[in-house]
Amino acid sequence: MTAVPARRVVITGMGAVSSIGIGLAEFAAGLRAGRSGAGPATAFDTTGFPSELVCEVTGFRAEDWLPGPLDHMGKPGRFAASATAMALADAGIDAEVLRSRRGMVVVGTTDGQSQDLDSLVATTVTDGPEHLDPALTSRLSAQRLALDVAGAFGLSDVDAYTIGTACSAGNYAVGDAFDAVRSGAAEYALAGGADVVSRRNFASFHRLGLVAPDACRPFDTGRAGILNGEGAGIVLLEPLETALARGATIHAEVLGYGLNCDGSNPVAPDRSSVARCMRLALDDAQVKPEEVDLISAHGTATKLNDITECDAIRDVYGDRPPRTISLKSMLGHAMGASSALATIACTIALEQGFVPPTINHRETDPACGVDCVPNRAVEAELKVVQNNGLAFGGNNAVLLLGRYERTPS
Repeated sequence: MTAVPARRVVITGMGAVSSIGIGLAEFAAGLRAGRSGAGPATAFDTTGFPSELVCEVTGFRAEDWLPGPLDHMGKPGRFAASATAMALADAGIDAEVLRSRRGMVVVGTTDGQSQDLDSLVATTVTDGPEHLDPALTSRLSAQRLALDVAGAFGLSDVDAYTIGTACSAGNYAVGDAFDAVRSGAAEYALAGGADVVSRRNFASFHRLGLVAPDACRPFDTGRAGILNGEGAGIVLLEPLETALARGATIHAEVLGYGLNCDGSNPVAPDRSSVARCMRLALDDAQVKPEEVDLISAHGTATKLNDITECDAIRDVYGDRPPRTISLKSMLGHAMGASSALATIACTIALEQGFVPPTINHRETDPACGVDCVPNRAVEAELKVVQNNGLAFGGNNAVLLLGRYERTPS
């Protein structure tokens, strides 16, 4: 039996809901400007915590992107479905066209409907479980994220599921979608991630001592941890031939990805495992290390993570690795949405020819020893970009994206 050749897979639509901009144009402008999304939390009471800073999405109205009523959706579902509407508009394709095709909807998350859970827990404690709101209870399942996206656009002939691999979940989702499209199992895929800030998550990271008091400073000698963030990023993946046939704008090509799980520690990254995951991605993409122009690191600004990740990068790339940036300096740690938004940021960087900065930077830690493009974006011709997603439990996911190059006929 002759093997069916793998199809080339391209990104033709993108949608971003973020603390530095809502919609593709605003998000791209925020990246180029080095905008910070940090500000006092409004979603919950921060009394008693040492910091009140989070990176919240402001000015968002789901009604601007989705037809009502929307009461059946929690906030992360509204983020994800709105980002999907943006991605379809960007791709110049109507959901009705997709309904006749076999597709996939996959959304990554860390906490799912965490604000609804906060509300239900508060009601249970103060008033008793008999007073729980049935509407909130009915939308509590994290699986609702993928179902909210599919339902909002009437996509019934799809595999729709949510991936809960925390901080790497967005990359897991895009990787799964990439496999489905390149193998022919799906004719298109909508993939990404969504999460919202919540009191539970905020309190958990404070309890671990991982929250910065003022700003997120990845790779900096004075780094002190994360800022909680939120948002959603969704991309539309299509086979190259389909995109060309309909005259779509091709933003970037998905070249390959790698997944692994070291499982050695619930919170500490494993250097050898992270390096192995990067090599898996390079092998899958058939890309040599010297061909990679930029790495979007996981870059949490925690003492251990930054050094471990940079050590792993040097294990793969040698003593002069590519520029290595952290978008979390701007976006905060958007959890399941972080690597999905980074996928979009990497695609924008490829397409527009610039490297987003690592902001809030003062002095690079010699133990990190990378060019993190401090504070100001730089113009650069990029051909291949790597996007790292590293999660608690050792769930690692690395994605390789390339500038689309038409194969000579």
